[in-house]
Amino acid sequence: VLCFFIVVFEGYDIVALGATIPMLTDPDVGGFSVGAMNWVNTFSLIGVGVGAAFMGRLADRFGRRRPLLLAVLVFSIFTLVFPLMPSAFLMGLVRFIAGLGLGGCMPVALALMQENAPVGRRALANNLPMVGYHLGAVLASLAGKAAGVHWSLLYYLGGGLGLALLALLWFKLPDSEVAAADERTSAMDVLKPKYLRSSIGLWIAAFMGLVLVYGLNAWLPKIMGAAGYPVADSLTMLFVLNLGAIAGLIISAYAADTKGIKLISLLWFAASAVFLLLLAVPFGSQVLLTAVLFVTGIFVFSAQCLMYVYAGHV
Repeated sequence: VLCFFIVVFEGYDIVALGATIPMLTDPDVGGFSVGAMNWVNTFSLIGVGVGAAFMGRLADRFGRRRPLLLAVLVFSIFTLVFPLMPSAFLMGLVRFIAGLGLGGCMPVALALMQENAPVGRRALANNLPMVGYHLGAVLASLAGKAAGVHWSLLYYLGGGLGLALLALLWFKLPDSEVAAADERTSAMDVLKPKYLRSSIGLWIAAFMGLVLVYGLNAWLPKIMGAAGYPVADSLTMLFVLNLGAIAGLIISAYAADTKGIKLISLLWFAASAVFLLLLAVPFGSQVLLTAVLFVTGIFVFSAQCLMYVYAGHV
C-alpha cells in the first residue's frame, strides 16, 4: 500500500507539468514559449534518468527504505518551490532536482514490491503500484482542469501531500535486507555474456516505451490544443488516456502471469503502434476519438510496465 502511494505521487508530479504547459505557454497567463517549456520538461526527464540509476545503486547497498525516504523528500520540496521560480532556466533547474527524486521512487518501490511478491504473481505485484502512477496522472489532469489559470495550485497540492506521505513512510515503511558484501554486484555485471543480449534488448525496449509514456503525458494536452481542441477538452483526453492505462495494467498483469511476459510484451508493443498511428487520423466524432484514446492508453503504458516485470524476471 505504501509503495502504491509513493508511485501515485510520482505519477501526479510528472503529469502536473503536462497538465499546466497549456497555461504556462498562454501569453496571458504564464507567458513562456513552447521551446522554453520543452527544455524544462527535458531537464526534468534527465533528472529522472540520473535519479533512477543513482537511487537504484543506493538501494542495493543500503536497503530500500532510506533511498525511498530521500527520494520522496527531494521531489516534494522541489515540487513545492517550482511555481516560485521567475524564469524558465530556474524552473528547469528545479525540475531537474525534483526529477532526481522522482526517478529514484519508481525502481526502488518496484524492487521492494517484487521482493515481497508471491511466486507466479510478479507481474501483478509490479503492475498494481503502476496503477498508482496512472491514478496520480488522472488526479493531475483533473486538478489541472479545475485549477485553470491558477496552475501553481497543482504543485502546492502535490508537494504538500508528498511531505505528508513522507511522515507516514517514516513510521510505517519496512526495509528489505541489505546484500552481504560478497553478494553485492557491479553495474557492469549486466554486460556479462550471460546477460548482455537481455540487457541490450531491455534498454532498447525501455527507451522506446518511455519516449511514448513521457511524451504523451507531457505533450498530449498541448498537441491536442494545437489541433484545435479547447484546453479543457485536451485535459479530458489526458484523463481518458490514463484511465485506459489503469485498465491496461490490470489486464496485462494477468495476461503476463498466465501466458508469459515475453509474448504479452510483444503483443502489447504491436498494439501500441497500431493505435498510436490511428491517433494521427482526424476524427469527426469526439466519442470515437475518446474511445481510441482509451484503448491507446490500455496498450501504450502497460507495454512499458511489462519491461519492468521482465527486468525483474531476468
